Amino acid sequence: MKKILSILPLAFLIINCHPKDVSEAKEPSFCLSDTMQTKVQIASVQQETVKNEITLSGKIEANEDKWVKVFPVVDGVVENMKVQLGDYVHKGQTLALIKSSNIADYQSQVSFSKSNVSTAQQNLISAEEMYKAGLATEREVVGARNELAKAHADATRASQVSEIYGARNNAIQSIAAPISGFVVEKNVTDKMQYQASNAQPFFVISNLDEVWVMANVFESDVEKIKVGYEADVNVIAYKNKTYRGKVDRIFSILDPQSRVMKVRIRIPNSDFSLKPEMFAQISIKYDDAGLVLPAVPSEAVIFDKDKNFVMVYKDKCHIETREVQVFKTNGQVTYLKSGLSVGEKIISQNQLLIYDALND
Repeated sequence: MKKILSILPLAFLIINCHPKDVSEAKEPSFCLSDTMQTKVQIASVQQETVKNEITLSGKIEANEDKWVKVFPVVDGVVENMKVQLGDYVHKGQTLALIKSSNIADYQSQVSFSKSNVSTAQQNLISAEEMYKAGLATEREVVGARNELAKAHADATRASQVSEIYGARNNAIQSIAAPISGFVVEKNVTDKMQYQASNAQPFFVISNLDEVWVMANVFESDVEKIKVGYEADVNVIAYKNKTYRGKVDRIFSILDPQSRVMKVRIRIPNSDFSLKPEMFAQISIKYDDAGLVLPAVPSEAVIFDKDKNFVMVYKDKCHIETREVQVFKTNGQVTYLKSGLSVGEKIISQNQLLIYDALND
């Protein structure tokens, strides 16, 4: 009996040392709240060709494919200037009024041609009445009709010429905008007398919804740039804004003095914020010898304790802090030597809050 009683405490100890049921397993120590879940962004690790970067200087220019030079077409004196440099004008808007003897001649021709039409109409009426009375031949009636038709044709031509030259009353010509856009050049002033044959364009009007960036490339960097390469453009006026475009043309001539070659980049400019003659800093990305590595958004990488980390996301309750080896950071993209596989998901926004929560 004593032997049995001595065994009982040992049996009780063994029973209590058994593992707990799976249902009683420890819950995850950290889960994203529903509010925090809406504030983070998840990005996938991508396989990308490593791109290098070259920084160039340049300036903004108007797109020459979208500008029009407005020349005077008659001699005269500028009577009234309607626009100034930098103004936005609509197609058909009056730019300037010109007083010209040429316009007076065109208006005289219009008046004369209208008088001829009136005379020809009266002659036709008279010829038809005389024909009915037997006092004129049918041939004379046909001749009168032909004269009226010719008078109408001359009047139409005179009116069209007058319209082309923008003729108004009192020998005034109206110069109108042929397109909508900004006045980017102005070579005329009020009361200026000029000869059309020797005049510069009075106005240059450009549609600035797309502009050119002319970048200077040093001879040593020429081989690094190709048509189609992406470019980021920054200007002093908007320090926190980056404009993006692509290399559109490479000019195959070097300036003999500066030893630079021009490269043209097209930039959309729908808000007209970029102005001609603005200085620009251009960053052009180019392939780095065809090397392909996993890539993540640069903002997803956390630098702490002389190491780089990312937050690997599996689900809201399974987030891992993982060290990565950075190969190169190029603007908004960071290329990795190790630490992540293509297709894995990471947190790319507000990840620092989660990093602090998991690693305090």
